[in-house]
Amino acid sequence: MKKILKIEGMHCSHCQARVEKALNAIPGVTARVDLKKAQATVKLSQDVSDSQLKDAVDEAGYTVTGIEAARGLFG
Repeated sequence: MKKILKIEGMHCSHCQARVEKALNAIPGVTARVDLKKAQATVKLSQDVSDSQLKDAVDEAGYTVTGIEAARGLFG
């Protein structure tokens, strides 16, 4: 499954890296953050709740404004 997280508060590549690191630390998650689009594309290889994803971003210091399921290939 793939999800798109809309994220507020990212301003630079350091912010981008911090969010990617937080999301990728969750078992079963592979994440890529697009700073310009202010979103993360998350590929899940196991069940991970939206609240787990949101909490990881919150703990990194940023705000998830929306989560949606996505279709298609990762990458």
